[in-house]
Amino acid sequence: MRHSKRSYTPEWGFDGSWDQKFGSSCKRRKRSHSSERENIPRKHQRLVKITDCHYLEAKTLNEQMDCKEKKRVCECSKEYSPGYENEHYRDRDWHHYSKSSGRSGISGRSGISRRSGRSRRSSRPRRQRKHRSHVNRRSHSRSPRRKRSRSVEDDEEGHLIYHSGDMLRARYEIVCTLGEGAFGKVVECKDYKGGNHVALKIIKNVDRYREAARSEVEVLEQINSLDFDRKYPCVRMLDWFDHHGHVCIVFELLGLSTYDFLKENSFMPFPLDQIRHMAYQIFRAIHFLHRNKLTHTDLKPENILFLNSDYIMEYNAKMKRDERTLKNPDVKIVDFGNATYDHEHHSSVVSTRHYRAPEVILELGWNQSCDVWSLGCILIEYYLGLTLFQTHDSKEHLAMMERVLGPIPTHMLQKTKKRRYVHRDRLDWDEYSSSGRYVRKHCRPLKNYMASKNPDHEKLFDLIRKMLEYDPLKRITLSEAMKHPFFDIVHKAKV
Repeated sequence: MRHSKRSYTPEWGFDGSWDQKFGSSCKRRKRSHSSERENIPRKHQRLVKITDCHYLEAKTLNEQMDCKEKKRVCECSKEYSPGYENEHYRDRDWHHYSKSSGRSGISGRSGISRRSGRSRRSSRPRRQRKHRSHVNRRSHSRSPRRKRSRSVEDDEEGHLIYHSGDMLRARYEIVCTLGEGAFGKVVECKDYKGGNHVALKIIKNVDRYREAARSEVEVLEQINSLDFDRKYPCVRMLDWFDHHGHVCIVFELLGLSTYDFLKENSFMPFPLDQIRHMAYQIFRAIHFLHRNKLTHTDLKPENILFLNSDYIMEYNAKMKRDERTLKNPDVKIVDFGNATYDHEHHSSVVSTRHYRAPEVILELGWNQSCDVWSLGCILIEYYLGLTLFQTHDSKEHLAMMERVLGPIPTHMLQKTKKRRYVHRDRLDWDEYSSSGRYVRKHCRPLKNYMASKNPDHEKLFDLIRKMLEYDPLKRITLSEAMKHPFFDIVHKAKV
């Protein structure tokens, strides 16, 4: 059975440039790592509470061996199918800077396929064995743990091995683990110089992740410089440093991600007034990036965090269950590791699957308007509590778009390099197949999702429809979106 829901100011420590610090003058190359978030299933880790707010990872020897074996199989599938094409597993990154995550246990989205116990990926035992032996050969070339000193160690995946109470740079004391992703881990730290608690992102000691961290640091430095008076809701980088090969980035400590709040609230939708408030702040932040020739490229509910996720618990008599209502819906945008400048090389595939624009799927090239499409998907998710396009297959994704938004324009299908998606200038889709029946059953025209004919609901859906315009040249810009009638109340409140 398919799932209907996803389970799922800076004070620089170093005044010089990155190149001066690391002695590297290599040209910055862009690389997207969203595929790894989508392809690698999350490792659910058991957290053991030592003292208040101190959580350490605990695994038995058998669990460690199982993890190693799963990792090898996963690496084989990644090497066999590079990029974003193999997306039966969607690893939902932990909310990187959230204070609440360390106390609420595993809060990421499950990466299992929509078909319970089934996978569309055909098994290829010969090639799997070939790649597995290759991985094994590589694993023999390095020891499971790489020691650089008596006190600094990495595990076999490149994560820094640390413990609660450890000090980094004689300033940051590790309090607890907030989360883990493909990039590394995020910990809560006490900053003895600043006198407050911060989120510290510890990047794996692996070349490709160091490269992505370098990109993120450069973007965050630029954002800090351009937004010195903190007018726009983008997360602030407070510091960064190198710790024995691990790039460490220090951020302000925020609340839950908007996805995690939805999940902990049983996927109950946000109230319309809060959607309006959050949307306007998000639009301002991304419009700020666009004005400075940056595209985020990985917008999703996990990368939008509340400043403070405190809530009021109320009983919903209609639903017969408790319901959480946010006290403060202010948000900030995080995760700039895949942000791309207009002049830089544009990877052929960007964005997490469910928020990926049609021009990206069809490989027609993309620009800042792909962020607008992602935000349209996010707004409808806030409104419904569920993902609009819940799929792991590109052709099925396009079929869902057609079911919700109408036919894809002929000129886009004629230009695509993905000829296997097209037959006679139309999407090559059998609506009577099992996938076709699933799309018909679970997707419907956009306006049919409206819960009310109230004018505010109609304005919201008009805005979403303009954001989900197929043709990026006709898609609404964020500058235009902020002037949409849906935000009239926001503008009146400012006067």
